[in-house]
Amino acid sequence: MATNFSPPVVSLRALAVFRRNLLVWRKLAIPSVLGNLADPMIYLFGFGYGLGSLLPKIGGVSYITFLAAGTVCASTMNAASFEALYSAFSRMHVQKTWEAILNAPVSLDDVLAGEWLWAAAKATLSGLAILLVVSAFGFVTSKLALLAIPVIFLTGLAFAALGLIVTALAPSYDFFMYYFTLFVTPMMLLCGVFFPAKQLPAALQWVAGALPLAHAVQLVRPLLLGEVPQHVLLHLVALLATAGIAFWLALVLARRRLLG
Repeated sequence: MATNFSPPVVSLRALAVFRRNLLVWRKLAIPSVLGNLADPMIYLFGFGYGLGSLLPKIGGVSYITFLAAGTVCASTMNAASFEALYSAFSRMHVQKTWEAILNAPVSLDDVLAGEWLWAAAKATLSGLAILLVVSAFGFVTSKLALLAIPVIFLTGLAFAALGLIVTALAPSYDFFMYYFTLFVTPMMLLCGVFFPAKQLPAALQWVAGALPLAHAVQLVRPLLLGEVPQHVLLHLVALLATAGIAFWLALVLARRRLLG
């Protein structure tokens, strides 16, 4: 007998949910992409050129080159989080879109899987946009950077799943500020986006190493610098485990909220 804790059972109907979100997004695609680009570009060029001019090289590269990889990962994280939080919550709670879809022969598992894949895909588009910009400015010169694309998608999956957990718990939009203040922002400061995590105290290094953004940065930064990352399997497994476990937990909470 199926319970709220049953493993996910996902069918190809999840792609119909994905396609529905894609068709809606296409109407606002250009403003959406530009909006996702603006904030990370301000960080990249503001800190990269402004603060970077005052700093020595880090690991043999300029500060803006060091920051470029962190910006790609942070942009992916933020895009996945915003889509899985604000947009998904609107469809679930405000617009009642999920409720309407569930009147068709589509399960909640499929609805949530479609939302998950859509948020990850949109985050990947955001990460790729930043990657193209930093490549155009000459901060990426190695073809190994192409291997960062699947890592970006995996990062999107991990943070989309985490965001869906919060969405399933949220009573209102205001609830999301706790998630960003207590989880997302500290990760940006601890996980090597703006400076090497090795500069942190040992205890904070341990905390940072357990966070999903750190694993993404540890994979993407070497690839953008033309190097093979260390401990590749460890970082990939950590991101995969985060994505899979978080999605299952989000589904459990969504079942409890919507199906009783």
